[in-house]
Amino acid sequence: MNTALEILLRYRRIAVVGLSPNDSRPSYGVTEAMMGAGYEITGVRPGVKHILGRPCYPKLSDVPAPLELVNVFRAPEFVPEIVDEAIRLGAKAIWLQLGVGHAEAEAKAEAAGLLVVSERCIMVEHRRFRAQGLLA
Repeated sequence: MNTALEILLRYRRIAVVGLSPNDSRPSYGVTEAMMGAGYEITGVRPGVKHILGRPCYPKLSDVPAPLELVNVFRAPEFVPEIVDEAIRLGAKAIWLQLGVGHAEAEAKAEAAGLLVVSERCIMVEHRRFRAQGLLA
């Protein structure tokens, strides 16, 4: 099975690292679309308590529920630290948005047993799979 499809079918709770409160930023629009598709969202952004009516936490380790999918909207230089934290916290999957790829961190996540998608937009993939009848 396609890894992106497997993630979207299996995991419903998404921690969005780098979620912006600015509605003109991609992280805001993509997250809003994923909420509309029925995914449970938690934001990870220091200094902000809520975005899109959902709670935000300063760090991934502050998110209270067990982690399923970590969706990353941060620059590639921050990815290794985020992946290390996701592994330590028992996340099941990492999704690195367009422009966020990091080959070594991706390999480390996969070696730790996480499903990994890189350099693809979760919203675009979700819409594509829905159009193909693979997602409700």
